[in-house]
Amino acid sequence: MSNLTVLAAASSSSSSGMSLLTSFLPMLIILVVFYFMLIRPQSKKDKALKKMREELSIGDEITTIGGIVGRVVSIKDDTILIESGSDRTKVRIKKFAVQEVEKIEID
Repeated sequence: MSNLTVLAAASSSSSSGMSLLTSFLPMLIILVVFYFMLIRPQSKKDKALKKMREELSIGDEITTIGGIVGRVVSIKDDTILIESGSDRTKVRIKKFAVQEVEKIEID
């Protein structure tokens, strides 16, 4: 009779471990899917944007987050000076405001 009690206790503890695993498995799968669908692509995009801003050079055509289009005139630590328009208006902006860079090839 005591052998049956020990077997029943062992059986119930293993089934509770399995139910714990099956209750956390869907949550784990959702976290993995979120990582590969949302977090990883966003971090890749952020790295590419940071690299693009670090590789700015004088003469590049840029577009800012606010929509200003201009040519890079000078680069300092975290700011750049651009000139825009036909009257060559100069504007100093932060590097983080650069959204897009078009490299100008001078032959």
